[in-house]
Amino acid sequence: MTAVISTPIGSRLDSALGRFTMYRLVLWVLAVLAVYSMLLNVLGWLTFGLPEMLAHLALCLGLTYGSNRLLAALFHVHPHSESSLITGLLLYFLFWPTQFSAGLQLTDLAGVALACVLASASKYALAWRGRHIFNPAAAGVFITGLTGLNIATWWAATPAMLWLLLPGVLLVLYRVRKLLMAAVFTVVAVSIVVAELLRAGSAIGEALWQPLAQRPVLFFVGFMLIEPLTLPPRRWQQLALAAVVGLLFAIPYNLGFVANSPELALLVGNALAFAAGQRGRVHLHFQGSRPLTPTTTEFRFQPERPVRYSPGQYMELHLPHEKSDGKGLRRVFSLTSPPESRVLTIGVGTAEPLSSAKRTLLALEPGDELTGTAVGGDFVLPRKSGAPVLLIAAGIGITPYLAQLAAGSATDRDVILLYLARNAAELAYAQELEGSGARVVARLADGSPPPAFMQDAGRARIDSAILKELVPDIAGRDVFVSGSPGSVRSLRAAARGAGARRIHSDSFTGY
Repeated sequence: MTAVISTPIGSRLDSALGRFTMYRLVLWVLAVLAVYSMLLNVLGWLTFGLPEMLAHLALCLGLTYGSNRLLAALFHVHPHSESSLITGLLLYFLFWPTQFSAGLQLTDLAGVALACVLASASKYALAWRGRHIFNPAAAGVFITGLTGLNIATWWAATPAMLWLLLPGVLLVLYRVRKLLMAAVFTVVAVSIVVAELLRAGSAIGEALWQPLAQRPVLFFVGFMLIEPLTLPPRRWQQLALAAVVGLLFAIPYNLGFVANSPELALLVGNALAFAAGQRGRVHLHFQGSRPLTPTTTEFRFQPERPVRYSPGQYMELHLPHEKSDGKGLRRVFSLTSPPESRVLTIGVGTAEPLSSAKRTLLALEPGDELTGTAVGGDFVLPRKSGAPVLLIAAGIGITPYLAQLAAGSATDRDVILLYLARNAAELAYAQELEGSGARVVARLADGSPPPAFMQDAGRARIDSAILKELVPDIAGRDVFVSGSPGSVRSLRAAARGAGARRIHSDSFTGY
């Protein structure tokens, strides 16, 4: 569930990136950067030596992958292989490849090996209720640095790497909708570094170039700061965290046994995020499912302990399954049950063709266990209970509104729900919507009439004029739009054209 950019380029980009989970995209981008680094070495722009780089890559990937699987077996959990490979690639870019020209450098190799094993171990040892607290790569690097065996150099911050690093980072940040968070961190960190360089006599051009091309600002923010399991759940918390980590990243200090470093700044940020978020994984027991419409299904789970969340937020589920379709093992779903409920429910589109993850959900038997790895999102109603809202749902986009309406918002405030569906049979949660007290307006694509309690919006495509006619006071309402990226993009534009000033969006990319 993400906000979208309303441009033709954004539409094509969303469609392309929607085929990948965040983990898979990061893995591919890092893999391409690793290949690019070796090409640079062949061209003479890096001087590590190709055999050394290949050996370094094999060591990082092999040890993180192998140690993660071993530890997962010891702790009786399903290993997340993509995560371990991402960690291995990160460590490849954080340590210098060990040089063999002067003989076998056992101490350097031991340091890298130790960091790989510690990174994997941190997911289990430095964890609370099954959820790791610290970025694994940063934890492995920091602890290894304390031993004196090896220290991180963050060599990805090399001018020659910048030409592919920058578009790769922007692609990842766009996919996970963390461009604003990245901008806050970058502005804070770069401003401090630039001020120090100007004070030291550097020219303005050099002062701006150095932090972006020769310090790991971009690599840090694109692949490590935004790790989802170590972020707080709300956007304002993430922005505040970015500013704090930016300060710790850029301000020089030395406390004797530790000095400022990117990895230490990130670990401090991870600790702050842990204090603000849902602490620990949530173990869920599957209770059953029910069809909502011919193409959507509701799944019910009993959590082992209470889950903290606000109506409209999502939960990320870990869905181990064989014969994966390449989209990874984790998926994000809006929680449709109110926070006070003892049962968690999600509504999922289950029309063919089904992804391997959805097939896994449909194959669950009562009593089966799953893990919720994270809770978050900012698609929540205004705190001011009297603020009127317009909720626009396209298809499965109805799901985040169920918890909001069930929490009593429709009786506490002026709520209009505009629901777009193919036909009357595809109107999910009709009974719940009728009892919510909200004014419900439906637009059915086939022209059939909606249930009696819903106002018929007709067959005309929802554009600015139609929306203004249906909701004359739209300028005074907070507008929420939820659905597929294409639907959200079109409906956002319609709302803006109708005079809406405060628009919030939640889109469901391919999963």
